[in-house]
Formats: sequence, structure tokens, C-alpha cells
Amino acid sequence: MATTDQQRPWWETGTIYQIYPRSFQDSDGDGIGDLPGIERRLDYVAALGVEAIWLSPIFPSPMADFGYDVADYVGIEPMFGTLADFDRLLAAVHARGLKLILDFVPNHSSDRHRWFVESRSSRSNPKRDWYIWRDPAPDGGPPNNWISDFGGSAWEWDEATGQYYLHAFLKEQPDLNWRNPEVKAAMLDVLRFWLERGVDGFRIDVLWHIVKHADLPDNPANPDWTPDRTERDRVLQLHSTDQPEAHAISAEMRALADSYGARVLIGEIFLPNERHQRWYGTPKRPQVHLPFNFQLIENAWHAERLGQLIVDYEASLPGHGWPNWVIGSHDAPRIAARIGEAQARVAAMLLLTLRGTPTLYQGDELGIGEVTIPPERMRDPQHFRQPTLNIGRDRSRTPMPWDASPNAGFTTGDPWLPLNDDWPTRNVAAQGADEGSMLSLYRRLLALHRATPALNEGSFTLLDAPAGVLAYARRRGDEVLHILLNLTDHATTIPWQGDVLASTLDGQPEPGMLYANEGIILRPVVIPAQAGIQNRKAP
Repeated sequence: MATTDQQRPWWETGTIYQIYPRSFQDSDGDGIGDLPGIERRLDYVAALGVEAIWLSPIFPSPMADFGYDVADYVGIEPMFGTLADFDRLLAAVHARGLKLILDFVPNHSSDRHRWFVESRSSRSNPKRDWYIWRDPAPDGGPPNNWISDFGGSAWEWDEATGQYYLHAFLKEQPDLNWRNPEVKAAMLDVLRFWLERGVDGFRIDVLWHIVKHADLPDNPANPDWTPDRTERDRVLQLHSTDQPEAHAISAEMRALADSYGARVLIGEIFLPNERHQRWYGTPKRPQVHLPFNFQLIENAWHAERLGQLIVDYEASLPGHGWPNWVIGSHDAPRIAARIGEAQARVAAMLLLTLRGTPTLYQGDELGIGEVTIPPERMRDPQHFRQPTLNIGRDRSRTPMPWDASPNAGFTTGDPWLPLNDDWPTRNVAAQGADEGSMLSLYRRLLALHRATPALNEGSFTLLDAPAGVLAYARRRGDEVLHILLNLTDHATTIPWQGDVLASTLDGQPEPGMLYANEGIILRPVVIPAQAGIQNRKAP
């Protein structure tokens, strides 16, 4: 690990690898991945050159939203294994010098959680206020106009007790009431339970949702909404998300994590820069270490646009804030499906050369693209709630292809989702033996990121470049690297000279030229200012 005047934390200089447990490796033939399967594949993950593994939820769940409806925060879903399996996995992760990050889901539980079962049993139950219950509006309808992120009202009528309960997602995912101090204490105890077991941190699901306006007023209508957007976007989530009180809770979570040493908190937060940066907190009262930054997923793949958003994001960070970047997740379309495989190689170089902590999603290192999923095999509730929008997440959750054996070595049973169409050739074994493959490119880039202080902790400066090219410099001390990324499908001239450390293409890069879909990392020689590569803006 690189050092400056003092040792930097592992979550700043390393890379995080997200594993979707249902789809990584099945060990018992039921077609669903599990914890022993993950343990079996740890050598692969360690060999990639990442620092930490983040596991999507593994807690007991009815699986209405595939684990994001938690029925017990301190257990393991039986289809994934047992607590003993988890402890063995954690020990095996640590034995390989890796860290393990769990997915914590604090905004809502499952409607099968014992807390909600009690809360729903009567208005006088002691846990009634652990969730958000309200009387109907004067017309008998929902208490306000809030819309679920999955479409439809965010309120569900309970006939037995004559009130509505709030759910920001599915009705099977009732929102917890974080204004109740008993709820906060119980959930902080959940964090303690896993920290005591030795986990290295948490990715906190929809953190900016966890507190709602005390009076639950209507959200304002969105004047820019059109029918091709999700129902959620009919209103602006002014009162249902990002409330001031949530920041105090975030700071308490951070203080708890810090009391266990080198632990990391990663917050899932979708907000504009000026509100996003507040989740870092202040130096005296810090909040999450890394508010997730999804801008490379959310914006068009356009060099000038990406360059500006990088500069704006960098400029928005507080002095104590460390950046981070993501190009794929279990919720987003695959990067290779979105921009094509050739540009997905360029995206890999971008992800692993920007300033900040990169998060890599399983399978993106193979360049998995669009996966054909017949209607009868679709599983995602988000698809079924709004089927015309093509926003289903199944296409990003298909099983990991390991080799050319039956079912790609993922399972001896029937995979819960179809494999990528080209799995016989696009798999770990095939790509590991091919120096020109996407997997080999990722391994080279990850090794370079880990070994090069200018990349894993250096400064960032955007450079001027021809149209369609994203160019920037990374510097630490006397070490300077230039990254030149051609985001177009045609060659362009650009005045570069120097030693090339990595290229997204096979063959020898040509000085002064960037081929179509080419990205290079080079140690430049001195280039006169009039040659055209100059500092553009240094935030």
C-alpha cells in the first residue's frame, strides 16, 4: 500500500469488488449462489488485485426484493448458508489479505420481520411507532402524495388496524421510523453485532431515505416529468428523503464504526453535488467515509460531459472528503451493454485511473453485455411494477460464468437466472488464458493502480484535448502520469510522447495518435505548451 506522510486508510488506496451472492457461485446445486461458493472463488478475487469485497444482502429474507427486504438483521439467509459459513468466509477473506464489507439495509425491513409483525398487530402495540403509520386523508385515501420508488403510492392500507403504513419501495418493505430512539438503538446494535464478528465495514443502502419530514407534507410535483420516466419521478422527493436529522444518525454510525478501528462506511446516496458532499460531515463530526458517486452511470458517455462532471465533483468535495467512482452495480445496466465492449475497455481504464476509490461490479471485468432473459425467466419486481420502461435489474444479476463446463461452472442445477448468451467463450477460464481479454486488461490495470502512488493517491488535473478525448494528469511528488481516453469510434491525433504503461488495445500505441476506442496511460516527456495538451482546470 502506498504511503504519504502517514499511512493512508485501506479504503482510499484500494479497490472494492461487489459480489452479488445469488449469482457468484453455487455450492449445493440449487441454482443459487451461496457463502461456501464465494469462499471457493476467493483466490480468483484475490488474484484480481482488489482490496475489499462488498456482499449484497445475505440476511434472512422472503426475497420479495432479493434480500433488500430483511427479516432478521443478525442472521444468515438459509439459502446462502449459516452463521458458521459466514465466519469461515470472513476468516478466509482475511487470510488472503482482503476486507469484507456487508450491505446494511436501515431504511426498511421485511413485512415478515418480527418487529413489523408486532407493529401491525394493533395500534397499541409497543412497536407500533417503530414504523410509520398514519390515518387516511380526509377523502379516505393515502396520507400524502408520496410515490414508491417502484411505482404506485408509497402507502399501504392495513384493514385490521385502519391505518396506512409507509414503504419507499415494495409494500413488503415497510419503512422504519428512525425518529424513534428505540429503532435507532436497535439498528446501531445490528452494526455492533457484525463489527464484533470482525467485518470491515458496511455499504449502507439508500442512506439518504432513512428520515422523513416529521409532518409528512406532500412532495412538490415535478414539472419536468414525462411518461417515459418512472412514476417515482412524478414528484420531487423533497420531504421524503435527505432530511437534516439523517445526518446526525450518519454521524453516530461513523462514530460507532471508528470505535472499532479501520472500518469503512459507504453510503448509497443519489443527490446533486452540493447536497451529496454534506454526507461526508465535518472534520469534527464526520459521517460516511464514502458517499457513493454514481455519476459515471447516470450521465451520457461523452468526453466533454464526463470531463466537466469530474471537475465539478472534485470541486464539490470538502477538504477531508475522499472521492469514489462506480461504473456498474446490481441495480444499473451493464457498462458493456450500455456503451459497447470496446468502450467498456476505456471505461475500465477511466475507473481505475481517476482520483478516488473505485468500485468494480462482478462480471464487468469480463465485459458481460446485454443478456437475453425470456419473459418467463424474469424475476425483478421493479420490472413487473413498470414493465414498459425496461428498467428491470435482472440483466445485471445473471450468474458469473467461470468456464465452458455445463452452466459455466456456476451450478450443477438450474441457474436462477439465465447466463450471458456468450458464456461458452466469455468466461473466467477463457479470458484468463487470453492476454488480450477484458479480464487480462482489468488485472493489468488493477496491478498498476495498486503499485502506482500517482494513481492510488495522487492529485488530478483535467487536460485540454481534441473533441471526443478525455485527458487528465495524475501526480504525486515528481511522478506524473497522463491518461488519454478516446471515447469515439474514430482515430484522432493528439500530441503525446512518453513511455506507455498500459493500453486498452493490443499492439504498440503510436505517438501522436489515439486509435478508435483507445485509452493509454503514459509517463510523458516534456511537451511544449503549444503542442496542445495543457492543464485545463485543477480543482
